[in-house]
Amino acid sequence: MTNRTSVTEFLLLEFSDVRELQLFHLVVFLGIFLVALAGNLLFITTVALSHHLHTPMYFFLMNLSIIDLGSISVTVPKSMINSLLNTKSISYTGCVAQVFLFIFFIEVDFAFLTIMAYDRYVAICQPLHCERVMNGRACVQMAAGAWISGVLNSVLHTGNTFALTFCGNNTVDQFFCEIPQLLKLACSDSYLGEVGVIVFNACLFLSCFLLIIASYVQIFTMVLRIPTEWDRHKAFSTCLPHLIVVSLFICPGVFAYLKPTSISTSRLDLVVAVLYSVVPPMMNPIIYSMRNKEIKGALRKLTG
Repeated sequence: MTNRTSVTEFLLLEFSDVRELQLFHLVVFLGIFLVALAGNLLFITTVALSHHLHTPMYFFLMNLSIIDLGSISVTVPKSMINSLLNTKSISYTGCVAQVFLFIFFIEVDFAFLTIMAYDRYVAICQPLHCERVMNGRACVQMAAGAWISGVLNSVLHTGNTFALTFCGNNTVDQFFCEIPQLLKLACSDSYLGEVGVIVFNACLFLSCFLLIIASYVQIFTMVLRIPTEWDRHKAFSTCLPHLIVVSLFICPGVFAYLKPTSISTSRLDLVVAVLYSVVPPMMNPIIYSMRNKEIKGALRKLTG
């Protein structure tokens, strides 16, 4: 049995063995990364410099853009470098850092999506109490709680994962160090502790997801009672982007971490990982800005 301390590096999954396709992957990922970088930085700058956007909703959206910048920067640049240099390796320390940072951003992301659902619920269903419930201090406290919970969860996951004994094989069937793929390299039943942590977190995620669903059931019930079509449309337009973002993030993410091993294949895992780790950071600023007149107006003022 090979002791875990003898593992000095891991080998990540290549998108292709063909050099031309590796370079194509590099170009595609570079394009996605630059779009995500530009979109999120522009969104953060627009909100920060536009005083009329200093509201709870845009405060949380700005945090979400910061998270998106962080999460895509953890996985995509290393994958691009490997494609450029025609290599698959990542150091043991680099893998630890990737797991810690990626889980951190994923946990904080979901916490903010839950908070934003609550913010929409208060704004639409309890408008008279909105300023009192979602005041500046409350927003900062909720944001701080989300970031701190991300750190604690990430420490727990990373510590459990790299306390494992790896049995010689150091090939990770993913383009970044993903926990489910690392668990496949563990010896015997030593991975069961981390599986327990994943199941516990899955229950927390499910609770948050049910809270999001309950919030939107209340929201849609209230919106359908609004007499004028324009007001109904305005209320729906503030909720729809959030629902799309939640769906983009949760569905493939839950599938990646809770799918049965019997249906796990390298290519399927790769596609699912791209869907939940690469696509949302690129699409989120586009989704939130596409039909948002306030953001469009603020952008015109800043660029005009």
